[in-house]
Amino acid sequence: MAEHPGAHGRTGATSSPTTPASPTSEASTDASLNARVRTPHRRPWAWLVAVAVVAVVIGIIAIVNRPATQQAGRRDTVTIGLKLAPTNLDIRNQSGSALDQILIGNVYEGLVARDENNQVVPALAASWEESADGLTYTFHLNEGMSFSNGDELNADDVVWSIQELVDKQYHDASSLTNFDAITAVDPNTVELRLSAPNSNLLWTLAGRCGLVFDQDAEYDMKTEAIGSGPYLVSEFRANDSITLKANPNYWGEHRAKTETVVVRYFTDDNAAVNALASGDVQVLAPISENLAGQFADDPDHYTVQAGDGTDKYVLAFNGAGEHTSDPRIRQAIRYAIDHEELIASRGGADAPLGGPIPSLDPGYEDLTDLYPHDVDKALELMAEAGYGPDNPLTLRLEYSNTYGTDLGDQLRSQLAQIGIDLKVEVVEFSTWLQDVYTNKDYDLSLVDHNESHDFYQWADPEYYYNYDNAEVQDLYAQALAATDDADRDELLRRAARIVSEDAPADWLFNYRITTAWVNGVEGFPVNLNQTQLPLWDLAYESE
Repeated sequence: MAEHPGAHGRTGATSSPTTPASPTSEASTDASLNARVRTPHRRPWAWLVAVAVVAVVIGIIAIVNRPATQQAGRRDTVTIGLKLAPTNLDIRNQSGSALDQILIGNVYEGLVARDENNQVVPALAASWEESADGLTYTFHLNEGMSFSNGDELNADDVVWSIQELVDKQYHDASSLTNFDAITAVDPNTVELRLSAPNSNLLWTLAGRCGLVFDQDAEYDMKTEAIGSGPYLVSEFRANDSITLKANPNYWGEHRAKTETVVVRYFTDDNAAVNALASGDVQVLAPISENLAGQFADDPDHYTVQAGDGTDKYVLAFNGAGEHTSDPRIRQAIRYAIDHEELIASRGGADAPLGGPIPSLDPGYEDLTDLYPHDVDKALELMAEAGYGPDNPLTLRLEYSNTYGTDLGDQLRSQLAQIGIDLKVEVVEFSTWLQDVYTNKDYDLSLVDHNESHDFYQWADPEYYYNYDNAEVQDLYAQALAATDDADRDELLRRAARIVSEDAPADWLFNYRITTAWVNGVEGFPVNLNQTQLPLWDLAYESE
C-alpha cells in the first residue's frame, strides 16, 4: 500500500463533516459534462452513437419511470446509505477507502478486478499470462471498449494511466513494487515488466494502481469523473451524497440493472437506521449488529446479513515497551482475553481471529487455538514476570475515539482478573497518530486494520508495533518473490504462525460488516462492501 497512515484504514472516519455541502460543492458528470469533454483523434463519429444511445435510454426511462405508488416491479431508483463520505472524487490523489468503495468498478475500471472473495478476476483485461520467471505480464484487453464520453479505450490508455501513476506518484503508487516498464504491444495488448517478481502484482492492479483513465479528457477530477464503468457520477455533494446514473456508453457485461443509484452518507448511526425504517433508503451498510435487531426481527420486510471482510481489530503491544517487551506479559494478556465475550457484546457477527491474516487473504490459517481463553495460564505467566492480583501491573491502553469506549471497558475488566491495572485513554485520531503511530509512545493500542494483503506490517521493524523478527521478514520477502500462488500462501502461513506465537499483538476479532436491506432488493454486495461496492447488479423489485 502507499502510505502507512493506512493503519487506521479509513481516512476521515473521525472527523467527517455532518453539515450538508454548500451549493458550490455540487458537481455533475452527466451528459452535459461528457458533451464538453475534448476528444481529439478519437472516433469522430462517436458523438453520434452517444446521442442515439442517450435518446433510446431517455425514451425507455419515459416509459418505465412512473411514480412508485403507481406501479409494481423493478424500481428505476435505489437509495443506499453508507457511512464514510469522500470529500472529493480525485481517486488519483485523495486517500481514503470511501473513494475506492464507490468509484472502483462503478465509474472507473482497472485492468483486473476483485470478486466478493477477494480473488483477482478479469476486467478491462480479458486474460493475461505471466512469464515463468515472474518478470513479465502480458494482458489481453477486451475489444470495443470505450469511456463514458465515447472515446475509445485501448492499450495506449492503459500504458498512459499506469505510467502517469508511477511518474507522478499518485496515491498507492508505491504499492506497485518492482515496476520496471509498461508498453503497448498492439491496441489490445499490454506488456508490464518487473525488475523482480512481485506476487502481489495482480491484486495491486485490481485497486487504484490498475485504474485506466482517458488521457484525452479534460475535467476536474475533484468534482467530476470520466471512466469506463457501468455508471456515471451525475451529482456529487461533498460529505453528503453521490448520485450515479447508468452509463449509456458502457461497453461490457456488467450493464447497470438500475438506472439511478443514490448514495447518502450518514455520520449518525441512529439517523441511518431511521432512514431505513422510514423507507428513505432501501439498503444500509454498515449497521451495527445491535442496531440491526429491529430489522432482523422483521423478516417479512427486511433482510439482515453479515459479510466477510479483511478488518482486523488489533490490540497492539509495544515491542519496545518497558513491560510489553516481556513475552510473558504479552502472552498472559492473550490468554486472559475472552474473545467470545467481546464478540457477543457486539452482537455476535464478528469472527474469531487468532493471527494477522484474515480468511479472505492469502496465507490464512485458523490460529485461534494458539492462545485459547485460559485465565489460570495467564496468572502463571504473570507470576513468572513478578505480577498478579496482589501486585498489579499498570499498563496504558490508548486508542482513537472512533471505536467508542466499550472495548476499553471490557478489556480493563478482563485484564484485572490477572493483575493488570489497565488505564484506558480514548483520544482524538490525530492524537493517536502522534502518540502511538509516530512517536510509538504507548503500552497497548487498538486499531481496526482494514487493509487487505497488509502482512508487510509484521515484516517492518520500523512500524509502530516495534516488532522485529528476522525469520518473519525473510519468509515475507520469499512470499513476495514467489512465482507460484501455492508457494506464496505456504510462506505466508508459516510467517503468520510465527507472528502469532510471538504475541506482538492480540487479534480481538475479524470485524464483519452487517448490511440490512428492504426485501425485494437484490444484487447488493455483502462481502467487502466497505472497500469495494460494485453496484451494477443492484435491483429493487417492489411489491
